Amino acid sequence: MTSILSKRWLLVFIVALLIVAPIVAPSTQVLLTLALAKSLAVLGVIVLLQAGQVSFGHALFFAIAAYGAAFLGRSMGGGEILLNLVLGVVAASAVALIVGLFIVRYRHIFFGMLNLAASMIFYSFLEKFYYITGGSDGLSVPRPTVLGMALERAEFEWILFYGALLLVLGALALTHRFLTSPLGQMMRAIKTNEVRLEYLGVSSRRVLLAGYVLSAALCGLGGALMATAQGIVTPEYAWWIRSGEFVFIAILGGAGSVNGALVGALAYEFVKNYAAAFAADIWQLVLGTVLLVVILFAPNGIVGLSQRLGNGRSEKEEAGQ
Repeated sequence: MTSILSKRWLLVFIVALLIVAPIVAPSTQVLLTLALAKSLAVLGVIVLLQAGQVSFGHALFFAIAAYGAAFLGRSMGGGEILLNLVLGVVAASAVALIVGLFIVRYRHIFFGMLNLAASMIFYSFLEKFYYITGGSDGLSVPRPTVLGMALERAEFEWILFYGALLLVLGALALTHRFLTSPLGQMMRAIKTNEVRLEYLGVSSRRVLLAGYVLSAALCGLGGALMATAQGIVTPEYAWWIRSGEFVFIAILGGAGSVNGALVGALAYEFVKNYAAAFAADIWQLVLGTVLLVVILFAPNGIVGLSQRLGNGRSEKEEAGQ
């Protein structure tokens, strides 16, 4: 019970900070929007981690959705933001269904490397087909309308930030609901005892495929949101470093909790940006050091550390009574 309460209070505290942060410090608004977009993609990675599978190529779906939103926006003079986001999710999910039919046959390192291979194939396509994708220069993403209204940049960024926050909270709730559902429990069984799951007459491939498509949809939502926030998409969206970044953030925040996606993304973006600002030559060293410290002293991530501290405090209070 204490663990559940500590999770909820941590989430409530972070959401409260996010609500007031752009008001108190307007310069953080764009940074926070990008962190929220990445947290959706990381949430997709965490879904697969529940089944014991690590994807080193989930930037594939991030990029597919981003480019899908860009193409739609450019063809419609900006388009409608909700339609752009929906198209990104649908495109990422459709590709995941096709790719997943092959990839879910494999486990562990083979699963991770096949995802990486698929991502790099798409990256090469984005780089080489210049007249379609813009090559390494990428494509500009026109500012979409919001419920049919064309807004100025400042107004649009405010709506985008708070809309992104609502999307993330909704995604966290739905993902938690999925993981606690019978299907989600079967996904976790793939990690602990896949053979027993098969003996019960359940196809582990179908279970993993369902989780794979959900994971891709979350990555797609993050990619479409990122493209809208940045106003440009480049092949870097599909680059392997982007996929590694998602895994990095999942470990940093806590791969065992859906809240770890949000916590990790916020921590990562702030450490990365401020390290780049004040230690430009060694910002990668700073990031690596932070991850090393987390692995050594908080193997369950920041969320796990907060729970451990909360449990320790409650035990001391009970002992004092």
